[in-house]
Amino acid sequence: MNNLDYEDYLETLNKISRAITSDLYLEDILKLIVTLTANVIKAKVCNVWLIDEKKQEFNIKATQSMHQEYLNKKTIKLNEGIVGLVAREKKPKIIFDVLEEEQYKEKKLARKEGLVSMASIPMMVKDKVMGVLNVYTNKPYEFTVAEISLLSTIANQAAVAIEKTELIVKTKIIQEELDTRKKTERAKGILMEERNINESEAFSLIRKSSMDKRISMKEIAEAIILSYEIRQIK
Repeated sequence: MNNLDYEDYLETLNKISRAITSDLYLEDILKLIVTLTANVIKAKVCNVWLIDEKKQEFNIKATQSMHQEYLNKKTIKLNEGIVGLVAREKKPKIIFDVLEEEQYKEKKLARKEGLVSMASIPMMVKDKVMGVLNVYTNKPYEFTVAEISLLSTIANQAAVAIEKTELIVKTKIIQEELDTRKKTERAKGILMEERNINESEAFSLIRKSSMDKRISMKEIAEAIILSYEIRQIK
């Protein structure tokens, strides 16, 4: 790797690091990652597949310069193709010619798009695979050790961004659940006091109102609390 390449690689990693610590949405971060990766590797195509654990499949979440026919197939099963293999084995898979690779399933598209060599890299946080980063060239190419190392670093940075987003979502869900529980408890207390009923009966009233009105129990609880506070002012 010459000095110019080295500087390009460092700049790419710096840009990705800044994006991960920014307030950008995950979709924007992944789009930036595939664009920067394709540019620095001089690749024809770069894309990111993420694991959906509930559905047990991969979803394509970001891509650069890819035919619409490919984008239409946005999911693949966890045990399918090169992506599935890389995720299972937790190590990069380098293919000199995808048309000669038995496990590569998109040969028709590869011919159409002129895809030849491929580097498929697991996106990992600690020992957990979050997805797979794929890079394709339009001519036979031997990926260097330095390039594979760079791609692995980029893939793992992307995995960190995904984990960060998942943690934020989980935190928001937990906070929402705690807020709902807190307000429901207060609403139950109001009903118990005003209607002289027990806790179970108060909870049943809130739940029934939620089902009848087709709104959340939190919204019912908030309405009960608001009504109570207005009456207290009067």
